[in-house]
Amino acid sequence: MFNSLSDRLQDTFEKLRGKGRLTEDDINVAMREIRMALLEADVNYRVVKSFVGRCKEKCLTAEVMESLTPAQNVVKIVLDELTVLLGSTDSRLTLAQNRTPNVIMLVGLQGSGKTTAAAKLAYLLKSQGHSPLLAACDTHRPAAADQLATLGGEIGVSVYRGDGRDAVAVAQGSIREAVDHLNDIVIVDTAGRLQIDEEMMEEAVAIKRAVRPDQILMVVDAMTGQDIVNVVTEFANRVDFDGVIMSKLDGDARGGGALSVREVTGKPIKFVSMGEKPDSLEVFHPDRMAKRILGMGDVVGIIEQAQKVADEQQMADAERMLREGFTMDDLLKQMQQIRKMGGLAKIMGMIPGMERAMAQAPQAVDDSQMTRIEAIIHSMTREERARPKIINGQRRKRIAAGSGRTVQEVNQLIKQWDEMNKMMGKMKGLMSQGGGKKGRRAMQQMMRDMNLR
Repeated sequence: MFNSLSDRLQDTFEKLRGKGRLTEDDINVAMREIRMALLEADVNYRVVKSFVGRCKEKCLTAEVMESLTPAQNVVKIVLDELTVLLGSTDSRLTLAQNRTPNVIMLVGLQGSGKTTAAAKLAYLLKSQGHSPLLAACDTHRPAAADQLATLGGEIGVSVYRGDGRDAVAVAQGSIREAVDHLNDIVIVDTAGRLQIDEEMMEEAVAIKRAVRPDQILMVVDAMTGQDIVNVVTEFANRVDFDGVIMSKLDGDARGGGALSVREVTGKPIKFVSMGEKPDSLEVFHPDRMAKRILGMGDVVGIIEQAQKVADEQQMADAERMLREGFTMDDLLKQMQQIRKMGGLAKIMGMIPGMERAMAQAPQAVDDSQMTRIEAIIHSMTREERARPKIINGQRRKRIAAGSGRTVQEVNQLIKQWDEMNKMMGKMKGLMSQGGGKKGRRAMQQMMRDMNLR
């Protein structure tokens, strides 16, 4: 979503990097370009004016103007202010320790992704050891309760529907249901409209009064532009929500709404939805998002994604690969882990500087390539997967025919496997050599070999 904004900001900083010292005119030009980039991203104009004003004031200080690396200082100032704009610190979900069940109420306009967000939040809380219950309190939209029941069934979370007519009664009944079945969290999905109206607001206020939620989260469509300001302001005044779930952040809109919410309402963004799958809801980290917008990546995010899918079996597999070599089954497992982490495109996008490279060469991170490789591996026999060296010309023709791929693609995969196996052998040798000079020299040579490839 922020690709266009990111490109514009990085281009602005690139122009500054070629200057040994910055003049006031240089900073004025840079601030003007930043202002235009934010306005084109559909950030609220009041937010833009305030943001650029703070950046300019800090950039014109003597420390920046006279420093040896003024461009780096400007980047740091913009990064710090962008982090403040997005929320400064992480704002996690707050649950009451002395109340069971905790109640989380979701509000927002129709089409913002409220019902889907409710299921994703339930999935996230369930993965953290909670026992959530979904309450279908949208009694106005046809099939809203059916949609929630379907989503709940997919993730193994119960859905309370009540009589399906009175939203307040359904909300109250869900609390009793949770007590009876020992659910420690109730997530209340409320009705929305295409635009704010008095009936919707009155119903939301009535539900809030009836169930006294511990947290009220507003679901906001990240693809909404400056109109988002009026919407969140009205909801903040009427139901006083505690935080925001930003949905559809994986879309291709300009993203200005996400940059405007915190500044306009003072309410933090608590979660962002990065896809359609149940596990695509993530805790929002303002500092990481700011770095990604400025092309600095999110290495910590990559590590956390890897930790999510890591387990003892993987550790055992790694030890076996070092000891016995790398098989096609191992390659298959690695690709499955990449899929669990969100796919190649998501991982590469979190690496500093990679988003622009991906935009220039999207075929380099095409996840469909993994699908083709999986088809080839699945066409191999068990023995061929374990010992790819036995795959001769006749076998390659059979594998190509069985997978619907070409013999050249099969040859390329086997060549890649051979290189991985050689690398695994070098790593094994390095481990046996320890950390001495010989081991360091071998590591340096291995890195040179990787760069040559």
